[in-house]
Amino acid sequence: MDRIRNPVEWSLDQVRLGALAVASVGHALGGADRDIFAPAPAVRRIAAADLAEVLRRGLADFVAYRTDVVFLCIIYPVMGIILGSLTFNHDMLPLLFPLASGFALIGPFAAIGLYELSRRREEVAQGAWPDAFGVVRSPAFGKIVVLGLGLVAILLAWLATAQGIYDLTIGPKPPASAAAFLRDVLSTRAGWVLIGAGCGAGFLYALVALTISVVSFPLLLDCDVSLGVAVWTSVRAVEANPGAMAAWGLIVAGSLVVGSIPMLLGLIIVMPVLGHATWHLYRMLVPR
Repeated sequence: MDRIRNPVEWSLDQVRLGALAVASVGHALGGADRDIFAPAPAVRRIAAADLAEVLRRGLADFVAYRTDVVFLCIIYPVMGIILGSLTFNHDMLPLLFPLASGFALIGPFAAIGLYELSRRREEVAQGAWPDAFGVVRSPAFGKIVVLGLGLVAILLAWLATAQGIYDLTIGPKPPASAAAFLRDVLSTRAGWVLIGAGCGAGFLYALVALTISVVSFPLLLDCDVSLGVAVWTSVRAVEANPGAMAAWGLIVAGSLVVGSIPMLLGLIIVMPVLGHATWHLYRMLVPR
């Protein structure tokens, strides 16, 4: 049994981890131009029916970690509730749906710890939730952060687009109340234009995020490749499997909607299962 470290030792470890993270980011930025055109991994073709096996393996990982993973992922519904509360309290109702749906855009980055748990279970058949933070020690952590910031940029662009659509349709004046906002959205022509334009724009942003991230994050964690190679491999995987990737996107979107209905608490289960399943999707798409 490991001995319990004192606060000083623990703090020193965190400083070392922080230094490793900063150094890794610098390496990722400094070496991006050098190896962006390196050979990319091969990509398999899969069928939409294979996604059932992907989800089965993701669920098996979730069951194996039990409440450890639930505890780790409770941050997601908590963040959602906080954002919803801020939206209602600051006259930002038009951005409530874009904020909620925006979780899907940064989900691949937020789930990086779950990929690590699945990777460890695959390699050593054991682990616990603290192992999720082992990604900080990964040589690819800097690249992962850079790519994650890219997804954050996509999220911010989506929020700006959603606000612009609202301003051009129902807005720009903030709604008087939640009831008035729902009435304007559901019972006016401008509201239907808002829904159509918003869903169309949201689909495009989700497509971009899925294309560049569905394989890249797990690949960076699993193999020594450049950021450019990881993103390009993800793009190639989507191009080679348009049907399966479209089905995967629908599964993710539908699961997030279902998980969000009971005050976002369903995400405690949905998020970890999808995160683990994404790792197995990567392993199915990219052979070693």
